[in-house]
Amino acid sequence: MALTDPIADYLTRIRNAQQAGHRIVEIPASKMKKRITEILYDQGYILKYMFDDNEGKQGVIKIALKYDPVTKQPIIRKLGRISKPGLRQFSRSTELPRIINGLGIAIISTSRGIMTDKQARSQNVGGEVVCYVY
Repeated sequence: MALTDPIADYLTRIRNAQQAGHRIVEIPASKMKKRITEILYDQGYILKYMFDDNEGKQGVIKIALKYDPVTKQPIIRKLGRISKPGLRQFSRSTELPRIINGLGIAIISTSRGIMTDKQARSQNVGGEVVCYVY
């Protein structure tokens, strides 16, 4: 089965794993997914991650999900795809979306690589708005 939108699949796997209360989720790897994983880690949304290049054709990303120690709720409350293969969403650096007044992050694919909306604003680059996280 060919996936038409691997990034949507990536986000859905994380959402489903959290819903089921899993500690670790495995996702087929790609350069873009690896970069998104690094951003999620840097922003404190996931506990840790590991790239396993020995499995499958492209390798696997193993993500340790993060939950609130008290309420046991997942740290990632919302994970949404914005730009889809059928309808790409691009933004100028001045028009990048602010997710809950800067509490969440938007992940932007720019000419300088994949970065958060804050990094894109500071470097004054626009690009494709891949997804949002909060």
